[in-house]
Amino acid sequence: MAAPSSSFPATSTSTSIIAFVLPILSLFALFTGAHSSTIGVEYISRLLEIQDRERAPPSVQLAAARGVLNRLIPSHSSSFDFQIISKEYCGGESCFAIDNHPSSGQLGTPEIIISGVTGVELLAGLHWYLKFWCGAHISWDKTGGAQLVTLPKPGSLPLIQDGGVLIQRPIPWNYYQNAVSSSYTFAWWDWARWEKEIDWMALQGINLPLAFTGQEAIWQKVFEKFNISGPDLGDFFGGPAFLAWSRMGNLHGWGGPLPQSWLDQQLMLQKKILARMHELGMTPVLPAFSGNVPAALRSVFPLAKITRLGNWFTVGSDPRWCCTYLLDATDPLFIEIGKAFIRQQLKEYGTSGHIYNCDTFDENTPPIDDPEYISSLGAAIFKGMQSGDDDAVWLMQGWLFSYDPFWRPPQMKALLHSVPVGRLVVLDLFAEVKPIWTTSEQFYGVPYIWKVTLRFYLCGMCMLHNFAGNVEMYGVLDAVGSGPFEARTSENSTMVGVGMSMEGIEQNPVVYDLMSEMAFQHNKIDVKTWIDLYSIRRYGRLVPSMQDAWNLLYHTVYNCTDGLPDKNRDVIVAFPDVDPSFISTLQMPVQKYHDNRKQLSRRELLIYAADSFDQPHLWYSMSEVLHALELFIKSGDELSGISTYSYDLVDLTRQALAKYANKLFLEVIKDYQLNDVHAVARHSKKFVDLVEDMDTLLASHDGFLLGPWLESAKQLAQGKDQEEQFEWNARTQITMWFDNTQEEASLLRDYGNKYWSGLLRDYYGPRAAIYFKFLRESLEKGDGFGLINWRREWIKLTNDWQNGRNAYPVQSTGSALNISRWLYNKYLQDASTYNH
Repeated sequence: MAAPSSSFPATSTSTSIIAFVLPILSLFALFTGAHSSTIGVEYISRLLEIQDRERAPPSVQLAAARGVLNRLIPSHSSSFDFQIISKEYCGGESCFAIDNHPSSGQLGTPEIIISGVTGVELLAGLHWYLKFWCGAHISWDKTGGAQLVTLPKPGSLPLIQDGGVLIQRPIPWNYYQNAVSSSYTFAWWDWARWEKEIDWMALQGINLPLAFTGQEAIWQKVFEKFNISGPDLGDFFGGPAFLAWSRMGNLHGWGGPLPQSWLDQQLMLQKKILARMHELGMTPVLPAFSGNVPAALRSVFPLAKITRLGNWFTVGSDPRWCCTYLLDATDPLFIEIGKAFIRQQLKEYGTSGHIYNCDTFDENTPPIDDPEYISSLGAAIFKGMQSGDDDAVWLMQGWLFSYDPFWRPPQMKALLHSVPVGRLVVLDLFAEVKPIWTTSEQFYGVPYIWKVTLRFYLCGMCMLHNFAGNVEMYGVLDAVGSGPFEARTSENSTMVGVGMSMEGIEQNPVVYDLMSEMAFQHNKIDVKTWIDLYSIRRYGRLVPSMQDAWNLLYHTVYNCTDGLPDKNRDVIVAFPDVDPSFISTLQMPVQKYHDNRKQLSRRELLIYAADSFDQPHLWYSMSEVLHALELFIKSGDELSGISTYSYDLVDLTRQALAKYANKLFLEVIKDYQLNDVHAVARHSKKFVDLVEDMDTLLASHDGFLLGPWLESAKQLAQGKDQEEQFEWNARTQITMWFDNTQEEASLLRDYGNKYWSGLLRDYYGPRAAIYFKFLRESLEKGDGFGLINWRREWIKLTNDWQNGRNAYPVQSTGSALNISRWLYNKYLQDASTYNH
């Protein structure tokens, strides 16, 4: 990742910034020295010892870490020296240490020496130094990339205080990824993109990443041993953009079949991914058998306990895609297949970190709620892993405990206690919003990971944060800054890690910056102070108006404390498929309807709307967000050349315009319910124009383009047929998503919606125009809204777009600042834009 271009005056500016912020930044770095642990860490101590023994040799890890340094800041490759140290040096824990190099000050010698237990710790230490001593910032390329302008030239790096700095991990593991990230984000990645992501992981201190790529090739080889041929798997695997859900047994065949070249290509890619993770000292989490089997297995093993599952969001329970088959975990065949799958992975990859992910019950409820039966299922699942790897540990998502009422305390205990303590780790998947550890007596003694999906469990505490890769500014920064500390220091804590399990990445960089830091922080974070420093690091200079803007964002969009996870349902990207008479405008009592419509009370109207119109979630004052946007625009002349600023400006402008569009849509509906055809025409045209204008805005930054998603899909294809199939997969996932008829849309339509330039202009805008056309025709003819006809035209538009082959730009055009300023003046500067 390269530093963004900027108009900064050279070194003097950078030096003054560092002199200003270094005393405060260093406080953050020094507050993390106290050692802490949990009961859960004791439970997994044997596994940690095994993993330490089996890591790559120090020379390999050093070389891998230096490779990351050279790719990140090649100009400073000789400024840093790396050294692998033992845990004994760190008091028995994983740590990194930063100090002045003994030879620093001599021409041509390293200035800073960073020591760490693994390659990951070395690079986390490098990031720590760049962040807290140099005021630098590291982000995904799509969200602005790395801000390294404040990094002084070689020979002028800031010195560390006497004695150096030693930072211990308060908890062993830092987990990363979600089972569906592989489809929402990673579906079309090649090795070059994966290499960048692994570099980013290491710099963030991530040492426990999910590694799901290429598993279909492993399954192909495993099922051959059970007399299931390649053709029998044709409708078992989903297409490239839908593999996550075929792996989980939610659907089969949709978007397929998978070409053999894809299977071979992805297996080769997985081997590269695992090799690099191993070189850096990471512990990749591999998949395990969950019971999901091809239909043909019933014929080969007619006596096996194979159940056909119910419909999962298909229209009309279409057997071509729905109702997959699940092998009961208590059947002896389950253990045989589970063993074969683990061993085939070990044969292909040559190594394993002994941690395997299996989510048999993720949206697949057991048929019986008897705790003894639940216990037997859990024991059998683990036995399948252990039969293939004596040291296996089962990692499972705790999502099921949040969403499925089946899992009451007796059933939850039965599952969690079906495996020996220390051999099951739970991801508290939505811990930032709805932590399970607080209501389950720390997962009834089982280790867990606190995660920002966000979720926490032995336990890991995780942050979920993002659903379906939607583009929405959202977060709960206070929970991120305090939740891991509270979970770890609670009585009888079984927490063993923190983590991030977002469904899609490359959004809301502020949330991931803070959450990654929590893997090394021993205390709560003062988020107010942290956010002030964030704006300086993010843009490479102190701009007071930007600090003010970020404080407004911290208290609004990044302070979602209503207990609801955000799921972007803005009208533009998730247009309501409902008769307009049943949408509450919320601003006024609806008093006037067409004579042929049933009169509904306001309460009935709201109830109906809640069932049929998934209304956008707004948890903050738009007036404050608009003030933040004003401050962003005001600061633009000073920051306009910086990619991180341009990304944030486009994102914030998009956010404000999207919420304005929601209001504008309700104005159209109000006009319709008042039988005012001219007002409908006027406001609907303004809505469609706004969508077009937003497309222009999004086109001004590479992070908001449709083109790269489609082009990366086509680049993995071999031949024209594959290119068409892969592009159809890519287009379908972000629009209709899954399964429709000519008159009935997918139940998951718009689930993977995106604010991407090209998608607004060619899909979202035309779709809205069709709806508004039927509104006007309804009023002009004096009859009811043509809901069925609207659906036919909308679905045809969707299917035509999904089958389209037109190319979209892969590089941005236009000035983000000029476009944002123009759109603010056009739509947002009027004080009456929003009702407060």
